[in-house]
Amino acid sequence: MLNAKVEKILNEQIEKEGFSSNLYLAMASWAETKGLEGTAQWLYAQAEEEKIHMLKFIGYINENGGHAIIPAFEKPKNEWKDVFEMFDEVLKHERKITESINKIFEEAVKENDFRTQNWLQWFITEQAEEESSVNRIIDKLNLLGKTSLYLFDKDIMSLRNTAVE
Repeated sequence: MLNAKVEKILNEQIEKEGFSSNLYLAMASWAETKGLEGTAQWLYAQAEEEKIHMLKFIGYINENGGHAIIPAFEKPKNEWKDVFEMFDEVLKHERKITESINKIFEEAVKENDFRTQNWLQWFITEQAEEESSVNRIIDKLNLLGKTSLYLFDKDIMSLRNTAVE
């Protein structure tokens, strides 16, 4: 049976993962309307991955004696100045998610919830990979500059971390 404090913070993460999926969908739609088809595909794939993460939290809570609560999701913004601003926001968002996962882990440690600590290891590794992937994208964008967005957009899917579970 899940500790009540751990269950509460895990339920809060469901909203964060769902918002992440919606944020990346909004970004994908924006990119698609700007002719950045490769970027849109990368973001659509990220949105799907975030949905899978949300479902993992729901399953974990329910399978361990808790009750996953499905929240309403805040509407993400839908306009960005350019792809540079958008990917800066992606990195900030991923860092925020990393911080949230770390807080869940801290709570699990505090409550001696070894099962949740073990289960969260996958997410801790996943977040390190996510941040690294986005940093590589930002590095590529900075190297290519605004005049070579076509080459970036064509190449972005090769930068995607394919280790999705």
